[in-house]
Amino acid sequence: MSYCNWCSGSALMRDYHDNEWGIPVHDDVKQFEYLMMEAMQCGLSWSLMMKKREIFRTCFCGFDPERVAALSDAHVERILNTEGMIRSEGKVRAVINNAKCFLRIKEEYGSFSSYLWGFTKGKTLLYEGHAEGDIPVSNGLSDAIARDLKKRGFKYLGSITVYSHLQACGVINDHSSDCPCYKRINAAYPTITVPKDKELNVTHYD
Repeated sequence: MSYCNWCSGSALMRDYHDNEWGIPVHDDVKQFEYLMMEAMQCGLSWSLMMKKREIFRTCFCGFDPERVAALSDAHVERILNTEGMIRSEGKVRAVINNAKCFLRIKEEYGSFSSYLWGFTKGKTLLYEGHAEGDIPVSNGLSDAIARDLKKRGFKYLGSITVYSHLQACGVINDHSSDCPCYKRINAAYPTITVPKDKELNVTHYD
């Protein structure tokens, strides 16, 4: 079974797979949206995130990190009372907290994208074996980034969540080799192949 069959359940998921997932992102608002949707997903399904995406965008100011960082307790209450919103005060406050941390990285590096892509020197990683379906839930790269984000004050962004973000924003191309997106991304963006023995601290679900 192709790894990319995860998107076959609905037209919404298929559209996300075909037009967003794995395409390198260098826009900070989009980076923040992807990253915070991963944080909101913790313990829930990605298909639910897709269904609630427009609600998130409304509640979190289109995922503009500057506007999100300025949200007050009154805004938190309004967000939690929004129809269809995930009613987790911890997650909502984490998004606001993370926006402030995100802006500090932007100030230090010029953009969050520059910070994140600096880990791979601007190249999309092609890990040996991934295109054939041997895909972990986390690895040494996501461990390192998650540790650094935690030191910088981010919440709800452990190694597994960060790995999912790296897949989504194109730092790692984890499309299957038989998926048209795999070759299309590789042809359009700079890539580097990482040998299997260089992918450290790999964790799989049993």
